[in-house]
Amino acid sequence: MHNPEIICSAKDCRAEAVWALRWNNPKLHTPERRKVWTACDEHRAGLADFLGRRDFLKDVVAVGDLAPTDG
Repeated sequence: MHNPEIICSAKDCRAEAVWALRWNNPKLHTPERRKVWTACDEHRAGLADFLGRRDFLKDVVAVGDLAPTDG
């Protein structure tokens, strides 16, 4: 899905996001809750590493595959 209105969540990046990193902070969110950061191809790995080091990252999907309830 091509949606130029969704931009990358990386600091100072204005590129179109193509990835959705679904995460959860268990200290703040219920287990089923998923927050979403979006990423361009360049920043996907860095954002995933940041979330992964904290054990927050749950999965990565294409932006077009996000469910309406995500976020």
